[in-house]
Amino acid sequence: MDLIACVLGLLALFVEGVRCQGVYAAPSVRIVHSGHACNVEEERHTERVYTIREGETLELTCLVTGHPRPQIRWTKTAGSVSDRFQDSSVFNETLHISKILRTQGGRYYCKAENGLGSPAIKSIRVDVYYLDDPVVTVHQSIGEAKEQFYYERTVFLRCVANSNPPVRYSWHRGREVLSQGSDKGVEIYEPFFTQGETKILKLKNLRPQDYANYSCIASVRNVCGIPDRSVIFRLTNKTASPSIKLLVEDPIVVNPGQTVSLVCITTGGEPAPALHWISSNDSLPSRSVVKDGTLTLPAITSDEAGVYSCVASNNVGNPAKKSTAIVVRALKKGRFWITPDPYHNDDNIQIGREVKISCQVEATPPEELTFSWLKNGRALRSSERMVITQTDPDISPGTTNLDIIDLKFTDFGTYTCVAALRGGGIPEISIDVNISSTTVPPLFFSFLVPPNLTVPRGKSPLVAREGDTVELECLVSGKPKPIILWSRADKEAPMPDGAMQTESYDGALRVVNVSRDMTGSYRCQTSQYNGFNVKPREAIVELIVQYPPTVEPVAMEMRQGLGRPVVMTCRVLRAHPSRVLRFEWLLSNRLLHAGAFADQRDETEYTIRSLSRDGWGEYTCNVINEAGAGKCTFQVTGKAFAPEFYYDTYSPLWQNRPRVYGFKLQWTQMNPAAVDRIVAYRLGIRQTGPPDGRWWEQEIPVLEIIDKGELITHNLTELIKPESYEVRLTPITRFGEGDSTIRIVTYSAPINPHLREFQCSFEEEPICMFTQDKNDEFDWTRHSAATRDTKYTPNTGPSGDRSGSKQGFYMYIETSRPRKEGDQARLVSPFFNVAPKNPYGITNPPAYCLGFYFHMYGKHIGTLNALLKQKGQTTSEGPVWSLTGNQGDRWRQAKVSIHPTASFQVVLEGIRGPGIEGDIAIDDVTLEEGECRDLQPNSRSTAPPTLAHIWLLCVTLVVTLLEGQR
Repeated sequence: MDLIACVLGLLALFVEGVRCQGVYAAPSVRIVHSGHACNVEEERHTERVYTIREGETLELTCLVTGHPRPQIRWTKTAGSVSDRFQDSSVFNETLHISKILRTQGGRYYCKAENGLGSPAIKSIRVDVYYLDDPVVTVHQSIGEAKEQFYYERTVFLRCVANSNPPVRYSWHRGREVLSQGSDKGVEIYEPFFTQGETKILKLKNLRPQDYANYSCIASVRNVCGIPDRSVIFRLTNKTASPSIKLLVEDPIVVNPGQTVSLVCITTGGEPAPALHWISSNDSLPSRSVVKDGTLTLPAITSDEAGVYSCVASNNVGNPAKKSTAIVVRALKKGRFWITPDPYHNDDNIQIGREVKISCQVEATPPEELTFSWLKNGRALRSSERMVITQTDPDISPGTTNLDIIDLKFTDFGTYTCVAALRGGGIPEISIDVNISSTTVPPLFFSFLVPPNLTVPRGKSPLVAREGDTVELECLVSGKPKPIILWSRADKEAPMPDGAMQTESYDGALRVVNVSRDMTGSYRCQTSQYNGFNVKPREAIVELIVQYPPTVEPVAMEMRQGLGRPVVMTCRVLRAHPSRVLRFEWLLSNRLLHAGAFADQRDETEYTIRSLSRDGWGEYTCNVINEAGAGKCTFQVTGKAFAPEFYYDTYSPLWQNRPRVYGFKLQWTQMNPAAVDRIVAYRLGIRQTGPPDGRWWEQEIPVLEIIDKGELITHNLTELIKPESYEVRLTPITRFGEGDSTIRIVTYSAPINPHLREFQCSFEEEPICMFTQDKNDEFDWTRHSAATRDTKYTPNTGPSGDRSGSKQGFYMYIETSRPRKEGDQARLVSPFFNVAPKNPYGITNPPAYCLGFYFHMYGKHIGTLNALLKQKGQTTSEGPVWSLTGNQGDRWRQAKVSIHPTASFQVVLEGIRGPGIEGDIAIDDVTLEEGECRDLQPNSRSTAPPTLAHIWLLCVTLVVTLLEGQR
């Protein structure tokens, strides 16, 4: 009896409203293609290669199964040329690339995951085909033959074209086809190091007949309809490589703002060379103008200085190149420093000792730099006590020194260093150094005081709170007063403004909105060029930033049913100071509990022993220190989780009336035991399109407890063809409404478990569940006349779908190369179940009428077959319908009766004829119960097989068991 109950339970699965458990499944994926594929072929390991012409549209769709609905992600690894594929991923079922580029070839992966098992991954390699125009380059060699008194002149013509697949080359001289061995004076070969990429035509010891027009033809054998490309080169006795001349000086020295013109002319070359300019700065300035070999740079700036080159090329020999440098005069970055007496170990400058004042500037060009010195505005000349020197430019370029020997009171005053460029046009740079006196103990004067740094008392360590504005201070003294440089002393990290060093003129560093990562040691240091050539002084300031506790979770939703316990935990991750921490628990600003953290504890907990309606709401845990509070938030709710729509329903759509259809909606409930029992679902439905469309709602009562993974079914009826609908589903508990989920229901031709009527016009993907046979030579292609490019194969194929619409879709076989005669493409329907009238066996197999429209126009039309493949058979039987040859440029209808005895599939097979004008198309496939009323003369009947339907076997098993019980 247990076995009978089990079998009857299996039969009960066919009863409407059934619930199935365990429908959760790991994802599986399958990649299907549309768009403008030239060819799709199998590779090893079930991988497919998708070949497409550059500039066409790539469209790949990832069909997934699994529950909950898997998330899909497309990624790519680089092909022959690396590129970033739209930030490396696309989150969508369909990958669409318009006008595909050669760099976008490579391996594309579809990854689907739903949290169950391992992610499902499938890949397809996209091979982009292209052919560029070939380029011919010519090289000449003249050499003296040994022991002979003549010169041999040999010419090499090299042909190169970028392509995929590899290109084939052919050479023509005039109308004559050249091949290896056809002419003793001609040799054709491929260099070993570039084999397959270039083709060289060698003309040995030039003869008069060798002066002619040479054509190089590059071909990829019309793959993907790519035509051959060619280039012509005329070889004469005047053919020569280019030579040029620059009508400018080198270098050219100019002032900023001047307009510079560089003139380049050709002095030789046949054919006439083409001229272009390049720059050492990677690209020419945006304001530059090039015309007839002349480069003009208006209002030139220092940034535009550099080397400019004129390049001439005519594909004969090597390109000619001439260059010149443009130098833009400039003076910048003037500075000075003072060096005390080098013979005394003292940073103080004193009367009676030597002092050196140094002045430095950056000059372009450096050889034009000149210096002069003034004292109190009057020219200063070099003397025994005032020695003026200029430093070696290789050691310290652009530097002059004034050495004051035996410093006296009469030397006090203002010294000025003046830098200029010979020729003028650039403003001078002058630097003043003031020398004054300050009285000190007898017989000692110090008018330039070395720097000194100190940190004010109470300013280190400096304690601040996160978000405050703080000021780090270093007191600086010295004459002249030096600039202070601030930097991080404890780690290699930038300053708050992002720089590695920050300058300060008053010794203070101000930081606005200080943050916790700014805690540490800061170094204040005198600038190296502060007027003194002495060792820098430095000091350290400690900064401590206090901040409120960082806690987790910041926000958390907790779903629970009434009467159940709820435990909430708030954890401290970091805080400063961390020694004194308090906490308080609140519900909607009402204090529930407060206290202090115990030693070495970093978390606090609050427990609701039995959740009541008053316990729903927002709970807050505040963790507090001197700097502020961190907050954990818990939203305690009885809201149910969202339903999970089931997308793998077998044949969810049916129709039994002409204008309406029905849809079997199935779903599971996410974590049903997490909250109170779900008592109903609120179903909303509206037509897609207008965003303000009205929702029609109804409640679906739930009478029993829902288990995890239990499949729930509800039938949607009275849906209008061919409209799509947006469906919203919301669970309801004692708490109220839970989370909603939404899906789209789209009309397409139904596939019924028990077939009554099936029709497919191929208007939508995935083409009514038809699939491409994996064991044939090529695939059927879905197209419309509006998108199909007919320039590849004229005089064949339809100009519209069966109804005459250019926007309507149909399926066809593309017979262009690389297809060859006899290649087969098979389109396989989904499985259809036979509905027997006698439950105990099939004595008279039911009849079905298979109908479809076909278009067979072209002088190379092959054969179109319709075959029947029944469940359990590895191959299909002979065709039930067949037609061969050109049938004219119009759509025709075919009908044939079939008599299956088991679940079956219909196979539509196209066979390529002897040429490319042999495209066969099909449209509007139908399958109806009953014999065809008007059979076609070329149809064939099938012998009824003897296999029984699997459902019938189950029924037979029940009957047998019942007989055994008696």
